[in-house]
Order: sequence, then structure tokens, then C-alpha cells
Amino acid sequence: MEFECPLPQADHDRVQIAHGAGGRLSRELMATVFMPALNNPVLAELDDQARLILPPGRVAFTTDTYVITPLFFPGGNIGELAVHGTVNDLAVGGAVPRFLSAGFVLEEGFPLADLQLIVSSLGQAAAKAGVSVVTGDTKVVQKGQCDGVFINTSGIGEIREGIDVSCRHLQPGDRLILSGTLADHGIAVLCAREGLSMQMSVESDSASLNAMISAVLEVFPGIHAMRDPTRGGAAATLNELASASGVGIVLEEEAIPVHPEVRGACELLGIDPLTVANEGKVIIAVPSNGADAVLDALRRDVHGKNAAVIGEAVGDHPGVVVMRTAYGSRRVVEMPLGEQLPRIC
Repeated sequence: MEFECPLPQADHDRVQIAHGAGGRLSRELMATVFMPALNNPVLAELDDQARLILPPGRVAFTTDTYVITPLFFPGGNIGELAVHGTVNDLAVGGAVPRFLSAGFVLEEGFPLADLQLIVSSLGQAAAKAGVSVVTGDTKVVQKGQCDGVFINTSGIGEIREGIDVSCRHLQPGDRLILSGTLADHGIAVLCAREGLSMQMSVESDSASLNAMISAVLEVFPGIHAMRDPTRGGAAATLNELASASGVGIVLEEEAIPVHPEVRGACELLGIDPLTVANEGKVIIAVPSNGADAVLDALRRDVHGKNAAVIGEAVGDHPGVVVMRTAYGSRRVVEMPLGEQLPRIC
């Protein structure tokens, strides 16, 4: 009996195992999908590493992996989300994002047209944020072993001289500023995933915030801490800040901005907006004398037009976040036990 190994089809519109094998189809995928969207002088070298010129001083480095479902959602897709999330992780550390890597895990049979759209969106988001994708990798797994596309992005940024922000730097009296409405991303993704019809038009807030954060640091470089409230939402972020700095936090429920349609969806689903992920918001801890300047800088940016002071750090109940409700009572805002909405980033 003779056995024959089937050759990959040269004429195709879907991802094949051979696209990840390093041969002709791999090169074709690079030439037709990745290079047109991501091309820059460093990437164009097509070496196994990116050779970068970095300025002297401190460098920030971060990495994140994106497994969101669905891949396309109101207000974005996994490609631009992979840029926004990594850029923001650098920016909230006081860094100017410079370079990204992008690693793709593709499922056999995934439509090449959808991949092209995702990669194009990734490239456009990187260009808008002022960063270059300088290296990457592509792997293909058999059908059923991956949910379409997974993306890993790593980022390098230059930390500004004189800037020292950390989750350990909160002090009693610091004002807590939120740059906009909570829970937009998580609710938009949930509605798209479950096909929920609520007569609402909620879109993800997914965006790169580095330009807005740069403007904030220009007007007030003495910011103590910045974090983007992604998985676990604002509740997780605020608890992490309180615990790391050994302070208490008191929130004002009526001051926390939530889009009315998002609030309605959360009430219908029994979800606390504080625990829902965001992909285009930042929480800033700033000394009281800088709060007005920071608010003004945020509100001049389209991504910060709904910015508000939502609470303050206090010396009481260190490590505990407390909410002062609209009825005058108080409740503890606990760290979420797990993800209420998995696969949202």
C-alpha cells in the first residue's frame, strides 16, 4: 500500500496548516497580509530579531495575550484591541510607547479575509498610537484547537525623565480620577457574544490613551499612580491600589460615570459596573492640588470628556475600598472573586 502526503492548496481563501510551516505559504502570508499592514524599516529586514535604537534611561516592557470572543465586536476587533491594551499598559507606567511585537496563533480554516481585516486594524491602531510593530510570529494549529485567532503583543516604551508613578505611591488625600464611563467594553462584548437585543447601541471604549496621558503628565507630572481598569474592572484596580499603598479608598457612587444604557444592561443582568472590564479608561491618583489641572487636561481629549473625581485615598481602613452610596450608607467594594465575563480581552 502506498501512502501519499497531500500537498497544501496554492489557491485558497482560508488559513491552512502549511501557513505556519515556514515554507512558501508562510512567506505568501507574510507578503500579502502582514507586511502591507505593518511594514516599517525594522520589520522589513525580516530577521529573527528586531534591532532597535533605544534612548538612554529607563525602559518599560510589558506583554499581554488577547483571546477575546467574538473577534469582532461593536467598536473594534481583536487586532486593534491587542495594540490598545499593550500601549495603555506602557502609558499608565509613565512611559512613551515605542515598539511592539505581535504573535499570532491561527486556527486552521480561519477565513483569510477576516485575518486581513484584523491585521489591517492592528496596523492602523499602531500607526495612530505612534508605535511600530517591529517583530512577530505566526503559528497555525489544527481546527478546534484555537478559537479563530489569538494574539500576543509585547511592548517597549521610554519612561519620561522625572516621572515616577506606581501603585505603591498613593497617599491619604489623593484624589481618584476616572477618565470616563465604566463598563462600556465588557457590556458591548457580552451583547455581541450572546446576541442580546436590548434596543441599545453600546460600543466598546477600546482606544490607545498614550496621547491623553502624555497631556496629563505635561500639566501635572506629580501624579502618584495610574492604572487602566481592564479585567476585574474598577473594583479590582482600586483594591490593588489600596492594598499596594496601604491606604483606604472612599468612593462616591453618584460621581461615578456610567452610560445610561450600560447601567440599564448591568441592572438587567445583575452585574456591578465596577467589576466590568474597560479597554479605554484610566484611573489616576493625584495630589489634591493637581486634581483640577488633571481633570481639565483629560476633558480636552475625546477619550476623557466624561472624566470625574470619583473618590479619594484616606488613612482609615488601609487596603479596603468603601463606597458611599446615593442613599448615604456605605458598602465595601470587594476584589472580584473571578471574572464575571470571561474572554473579554
